[in-house]
Amino acid sequence: MCTVICKTQATLGERVADKIAAFGGSWPFVIGFFALLVVWIALNGYVLAQRGTAFDPYPFILLNLFLSSLAAFQAPIILMSQNRQASRDRMTAEHDYEVNLKAELEILELHDKLDALRSEQWQALIKIQEEQLELLKSLANKP
Repeated sequence: MCTVICKTQATLGERVADKIAAFGGSWPFVIGFFALLVVWIALNGYVLAQRGTAFDPYPFILLNLFLSSLAAFQAPIILMSQNRQASRDRMTAEHDYEVNLKAELEILELHDKLDALRSEQWQALIKIQEEQLELLKSLANKP
């Protein structure tokens, strides 16, 4: 139920945030990003060795700027996605609570029905026992 409601109510920004968060928290992203860092460092080392100067020398300030920018943009997007997920979780929990409450009420109603049946059975058993006692008394009074 929630997946249908959440998908139809999601704005374009929310859907994009969900997709970015899903990709940013995946192994392909981690491996690809690690590979990009290795290539960046290796390329800078190679250019430095060949020409004597690299486009981003050793402290890798440009790379640091890119990483900081990525983190600055990615963090709020991931938080937006987490907020949406928390909202979906709350809706699911509310639905589960309603289902559990209805089940509990049904169980209580079944208990009441069983108690009523048990009471009727006891009354029927008492009536049968009284009839048996009357028959025994009448048999005992016969010579």
